[in-house]
Amino acid sequence: MKILHTADWHIGKIVNNVHMTKEQEYVLNQFVDLVSREKPDVVIIAGDIYDRSVPPVEAVELLDNVFNKILLECKTPIIAIAGNHDSGDRVGFARKILRDHGLHIAGRLKKEIEKLTLEDAFGPVNFYVIPYADPAEVREIFNQEEIKTHDEATKVIIKEINKTINLRERNIAVFHGFVVGGQAPEESTSERPLSIGGTEYITYEHFKNFHYTALGHLHGPQKSGEEHIRYAGSLLKYSFSEVKHRKGVKLVELGEKGEVTITFKSLIPRRDMRIIKGELNKLLDIEVYKDTNTEDYLHVILTDEGELIDPINKLRSVYPNILSIEREVKTTKNRSSKTSAGAGYKSKSKLTLFQDFYVNITGRKFEEEKEKVMLEVIKEVEKMEKGE
Repeated sequence: MKILHTADWHIGKIVNNVHMTKEQEYVLNQFVDLVSREKPDVVIIAGDIYDRSVPPVEAVELLDNVFNKILLECKTPIIAIAGNHDSGDRVGFARKILRDHGLHIAGRLKKEIEKLTLEDAFGPVNFYVIPYADPAEVREIFNQEEIKTHDEATKVIIKEINKTINLRERNIAVFHGFVVGGQAPEESTSERPLSIGGTEYITYEHFKNFHYTALGHLHGPQKSGEEHIRYAGSLLKYSFSEVKHRKGVKLVELGEKGEVTITFKSLIPRRDMRIIKGELNKLLDIEVYKDTNTEDYLHVILTDEGELIDPINKLRSVYPNILSIEREVKTTKNRSSKTSAGAGYKSKSKLTLFQDFYVNITGRKFEEEKEKVMLEVIKEVEKMEKGE
């Protein structure tokens, strides 16, 4: 059986006040082309279909168009679950009717875990679809007061599945959560925490009996503990912590005995998300940017030491899609982790104290011109203190 595993579309996402819907549409068109080309037996979407529980109209329209193309044009069934960003009730709307047309969406967790069975040349493949549910919800569904963490909640869910699972058949889990293996997972700042204090972590060992586990939540494509327990990663880069990620989907081929072959299929964005760094004049030099896509979404780090006049507009004349900008703070040999005014500071004038501070922080001389400006500032502050 051939499966395309994707997750974390976050349709309707806004990054630094920029709506990403058009970027998502561009990549989702590639995804539909991939479905048409590869002709998988099923597409799996492992949660966070939308970015918000109440998605904007254009997000709903985009998803509707994509699902129509996959289901009606490619004639490929879809198995999807709600993630922590989704509203389970909304994404699961009209699920019974849609199921007859090949769209299987699990919006809310139920005590009897939903199992979907598809057939290939070698027989049945069982898909256990587990939509996101927090520990309190699982505690109520299974009436087990001892459930406090996501790991304890998942343990109870898998135990329920194990009551009826046929280990002689091929079984796949579809799950949304923070599953960890033997090494630290690759996280992103665009992932909404499921809880605080480490209670969101779930051991990968719960999923060892499945031939493949299709995970959603973490935005970097990666395995969790074992080769057959995988995150597909997000559709696009949604924060600058993801600049090194390769975005795409997993093409999973399941053999007769449950053996798994996994291939990564890249999705290429219309505009990448990058970090550029350097002095203002160098970044504006055509030799620096001529071989790059200046339309990319950028975080700019300026390394200039002096004052800059209107750097953002100068940069946007070349790079129109700058999302954020910062000035690099350079440390010097004179700077320590703690600064002090030094001995005898009480006898020093305000100007001298500021001069000492400036030299200590920057490592540069406090010029006469700056001294004149600072004296004027000190005079104004002293007048305000006296109520003049």
